[in-house]
Amino acid sequence: MQREYHKWWSNHLQRDMELLVFGHAGKKVLVFPTRGGRFYEYENLRITDRLKEKIEQGKIQLFCVDGIDGESFYCFWAHPSGRIARYVAYENYILNEVLPFMDGKNDHPVRVSHGCSLGAFHAANIAFRHPQHFSELVAFSGRFDLTLNVEYFKDLFDGYYNEDVYFNTPTHFLPNIQDPEILNQLKQMKIVLVIGEEDPFYQNNRNLSDILRRKKIRHQIYVWAERAHRGYYWRRMAPIYL
Repeated sequence: MQREYHKWWSNHLQRDMELLVFGHAGKKVLVFPTRGGRFYEYENLRITDRLKEKIEQGKIQLFCVDGIDGESFYCFWAHPSGRIARYVAYENYILNEVLPFMDGKNDHPVRVSHGCSLGAFHAANIAFRHPQHFSELVAFSGRFDLTLNVEYFKDLFDGYYNEDVYFNTPTHFLPNIQDPEILNQLKQMKIVLVIGEEDPFYQNNRNLSDILRRKKIRHQIYVWAERAHRGYYWRRMAPIYL
């Protein structure tokens, strides 16, 4: 299985950023890490091993990016406005640096946004905000509203709310989308949500599914037994849904 390491200075983030590429051809899969995870997390969780056959056959190519959650959503010493501003800079890094890098290595027309847990938030948020850039979304164990207090997961903005928070919360902005072009792009996207029936974000996934259904945006939601919110389950999910 072909594996490449890349590192460059990001002008959008003003720091070095690293990523791993697995494979040589096929659908381009943008992989976001979980909360506080790094670019090598997907490999460390051995999910790449479960996808080895598809990767070696040239069906998919993984681009595993780094996360900066400690500088954005989980930077609790910073004001919430600064946390969301840093996340917006991260999104700009993905859109303006990572996506062109992916296209430069692989001209396959399909680009997939994918992640687990908080990585599923990153994957879903960028795909829903910029559907022109993505053909598919595959989200495992996702949390799609960071303003909610659920179980021991707190509101990551401490009650603060502004336009940036609104426009980066899929269950908030999606119901109000009226632009026919954006709606059409969303309706063309293949959307797969996977969640455990005992997962603390089960209801959040159901709410997102209801919003998509009301907007007539086709999608699939698959409910697994138990909590299903760790590597053991994600290793089993990946070969099925990617």
